[in-house]
Amino acid sequence: MKIYLAGPLFTTPEREFNVQLAARLRTAGHEVWVPQENPASERSARAIFLKDLSGLEWADGVVAIMDGADPDSGTCWECGYAFGKQKPVVLFRSDFRGTGDSDDMPYNAMLIGAADAHIEQHLASVDDAAAAIDAELVRLASG
Repeated sequence: MKIYLAGPLFTTPEREFNVQLAARLRTAGHEVWVPQENPASERSARAIFLKDLSGLEWADGVVAIMDGADPDSGTCWECGYAFGKQKPVVLFRSDFRGTGDSDDMPYNAMLIGAADAHIEQHLASVDDAAAAIDAELVRLASG
């Protein structure tokens, strides 16, 4: 499956997680478009937006990292865009902090409702994350 990997990319740990997760998903047979690996030709909001939009259009679906006290706003927009385009959305969260609308929702109900799958694995390793995400992508592709 062609995947757009959405998630925060503003700190060294975030960027490293993205690199490692993309590598493992590629090993599992997926093509992965990662925004940090595909920088815009200039550093303007419009150029970044258009570059990332081209990645979303290319992809068959979105895998979105929902870590953080509040999931990254750009990542949330990318999920909504994919939902509107009827592309599958898989959410992944390793953060153990609750930010949701109620005790049984680990983050915003609009995100969970738009997702075809949501995976919560507190403090998961990259290997565990990749295995769980790959399993959901395989399930979505077969069904």
